Amino acid sequence: MTKRVFLIVLDSFGIGGAPDAASFNDEGSNTLAAVLSFSNDPYPNLSKMGLLAIDGEYDKRIDDFKNAQESIPSPIGSYARVREVSAGKDSTIGHWEIAGIISDKPQPTYPDGFPDEVISKLENAAGRGFLCNKPYSGTDVIRDYGEEHIRTGKPIIYTSADSVLQIAAHEEVIPLNELYDICAKAREIMSGEHAVGRIIARPFTGEPGNFTRTENRHDFSLAAPSSTMLDLLKNEGFDVISVGKIYDLFAGRGLTESNPTKGNTDGINKTIEMMDRDFTGLCFTNLVDFDMKYGHRNDIAGYASAMHEFDDALGTILEKLREDDLLIITADHGCDPSTPSTDHSRECIPLLVYGDGYRTPCNMGELTGFNNIAGIVLTALMRRTYKRDFRPEADSNKPDPDNIMSYVDLTNLKTTATEDDIRDLIERAVSLGTASVCIPPCFVKDAVRISRGRVAVCTVIGFPNGYNTTAAKVFEAREACDNGASEIDMVINITFVKSGRYDEVLEEIKLIADAVHAKGAILKVIIETCDLTEEEKIRLCNIVTGANADFIKTSTGFGSSGAKAEDIRLMKENIGPGVRIKAAGGIRTIDSAREMLDSGAVRIGASKLGT
Repeated sequence: MTKRVFLIVLDSFGIGGAPDAASFNDEGSNTLAAVLSFSNDPYPNLSKMGLLAIDGEYDKRIDDFKNAQESIPSPIGSYARVREVSAGKDSTIGHWEIAGIISDKPQPTYPDGFPDEVISKLENAAGRGFLCNKPYSGTDVIRDYGEEHIRTGKPIIYTSADSVLQIAAHEEVIPLNELYDICAKAREIMSGEHAVGRIIARPFTGEPGNFTRTENRHDFSLAAPSSTMLDLLKNEGFDVISVGKIYDLFAGRGLTESNPTKGNTDGINKTIEMMDRDFTGLCFTNLVDFDMKYGHRNDIAGYASAMHEFDDALGTILEKLREDDLLIITADHGCDPSTPSTDHSRECIPLLVYGDGYRTPCNMGELTGFNNIAGIVLTALMRRTYKRDFRPEADSNKPDPDNIMSYVDLTNLKTTATEDDIRDLIERAVSLGTASVCIPPCFVKDAVRISRGRVAVCTVIGFPNGYNTTAAKVFEAREACDNGASEIDMVINITFVKSGRYDEVLEEIKLIADAVHAKGAILKVIIETCDLTEEEKIRLCNIVTGANADFIKTSTGFGSSGAKAEDIRLMKENIGPGVRIKAAGGIRTIDSAREMLDSGAVRIGASKLGT
């Protein structure tokens, strides 16, 4: 079960292709394509997470970037394109939807500025008049109104295409605490029909002609209309830790700890620090600079540089990820820096997932609703493991030294096997007292029904060549267990062994072992000794041991030769104490079976013994 989830939102990193983009005047916007167009410098870790493998609409800028790469890493986890269903394209609605809330009504916007009655209430509450009251770029508004603000002491109020009210003030004219107090009062006033998504304090410093916004921004978000995944997790006793403006976006609700940040670098560093802490629950991070500093300012170069900074840090994050951790990388909307607009853009977002339960590469396609992310988080932290109730109980065979057949998996893996053949095999196995019957996967349900618990059912996956994808093998293994097989014999990817890709061979066996053990079954790993050098056999003994498999098995019986006593002895010398040996292939006599057992095997795979 997952202990810690790290959910990182790359604020505004959309990937284009929102089907309703035209309704938001954002047709053709694609933040990912804009960033990739800046240079062909690779993003190795985001690529490894699956960013460049996501299904999507054609964009020449993305294709040009891919074509310029020497190679693109294969994904290590799950990846998807996710479309928003809420009526908005701002951070608040995006984060609410990520946390499980669908907003069917758009929050109010003010393309002509705020009404006089609203301004009057705000001025009375603040005890000051306001300047501007127009849609404006944040950097432009302090340039154009900053000097008047210093002269009059009036804060600058402005908005954008998003549902937001922003108040800018020079830190030496209106101290931060007073600015924050003004914004808090504005939050109370902006309710009902005027309930904008966020009130944002925008402090700045400097002299006329050289004003600079500071990192003391503070968001006062509208409280979510109902419980979110944060509330659910907190109520269940989980830690819910925010990094960056998550606290502001959820008005502090549902959190057990808040860690404000001063930009991406600080947010990345604090997230990495969290990975060294022992907690149980969710660490929810927002990296705001992508949006605030680069998207809204149409700064493609800055956006690309920030993405490379994150990609570099992602290498460290992946290294620090524990076995029971889950990492999710996503976004909340788009903000294409290559379009004339400086506002958010209606785009789909990437979903990149890796870690506990998500180590099998998987293209999840397009998902409808950012709330799919809440489902992944809640399921990861709150799921239970259900083991199958096998009959007889898995791995309960106790061989009888006086009955060599009690060491045998009686096998029929012929491509011409029929249901009647499987029935005959089971009856013969029961009469001989064998350890199991080993049959094709398609007959597992039938075998369980026919056996009625009288003999264990074993089946094969990735058989006989082993070069299926890992995802296919994991699915095969889980399905076989669910159908009633308590023993799984998998074939390794020998093509990867011959290519020297031992890390991938290890990871595949481990993933399948985890999947099988979660069901309560056991795993035997077929290495096909006839195709291996002695060095490769030894290496695979170590790999099978490290992957926590139950057995190492010599052969499929479909190779150029089967089990040999010298291979059994070599395996015995090199496997770990928790791994047993199964000899299979070409064992047709009692004497040859005895030779294998005397050499160190504890299980025999055979189809002709006992006849």
